[in-house]
Amino acid sequence: MKKRKSQYEIFREKVKIILYGTNTILGRMFDLVLLGLILLSVLLIMLDTVQGINSKYHQQLIICEWIITIFFTIEYILRIISIQKPVKYIFSFYGIIDLLAVLPMYLSIFFPGASILSIVRALRFLRLFKILHIPQINHQSLQLKEAIEASKEKILVFIYFVLISTVIIGTIMYLVEGRESGFTSIPMAIYWTIVTLTTVGYGDISPQTPLGQFIAAFVMILGYGIIAVPTGIVTAEFAKSSLRNNSVSGKKTCKKCQSQVHFDNAKYCYECGTELPNN
Repeated sequence: MKKRKSQYEIFREKVKIILYGTNTILGRMFDLVLLGLILLSVLLIMLDTVQGINSKYHQQLIICEWIITIFFTIEYILRIISIQKPVKYIFSFYGIIDLLAVLPMYLSIFFPGASILSIVRALRFLRLFKILHIPQINHQSLQLKEAIEASKEKILVFIYFVLISTVIIGTIMYLVEGRESGFTSIPMAIYWTIVTLTTVGYGDISPQTPLGQFIAAFVMILGYGIIAVPTGIVTAEFAKSSLRNNSVSGKKTCKKCQSQVHFDNAKYCYECGTELPNN
């Protein structure tokens, strides 16, 4: 005889469908409301830093922020109790972001000013990819992730080379220009080198001698090449990833949650884990 589900188990299932069921109407509505509240929360935090608005509506802004925080707290607790493995969610990327979204307001009780850290809630906009649930976007984001992971070693070597070059050029500029031109120390000269290499050019320090200006011109030209290299590395890996995933042409639909999987070789649904049909 099949065991009858308790009211708590039924409640957990219903909550899970709403919180995690991006393919359901209630799930999508909840996610859209959630995104709206995240946007409102970030807007309130920004407005709170505007002196004129803060002095006039500070109390109202705090009340609204607490209402949103309580909503996020309830949502966080419901996410934990509605899944089979709460620890997996708590220590996941989204779980940590969800926790950071509610902590600042509670910390502000003991540490005034900590509420400004609530701006981290903007990271929750990453949920937009799950809410849109567009296979093409999911596929492209997966390819980009693979390209970055494949090129990270090359990029690390490149950054190491740039750091060494920056120190050497900064030291040379310190010796060439000296304190009279504003290069008061090697760290200050390295700062100038970084600003010049990145083509930012604040102009607070500038070389005065002909040799220093010649080196500066060389650093400026070098800067354009340095900006282009990481982009080229990632682009090359992205192109390789695209070639490896040419099999993305068919479309399989999960019978359980109706998610559409755009991989011919996919065996299980990426949403619910159900085995997919062979054809």
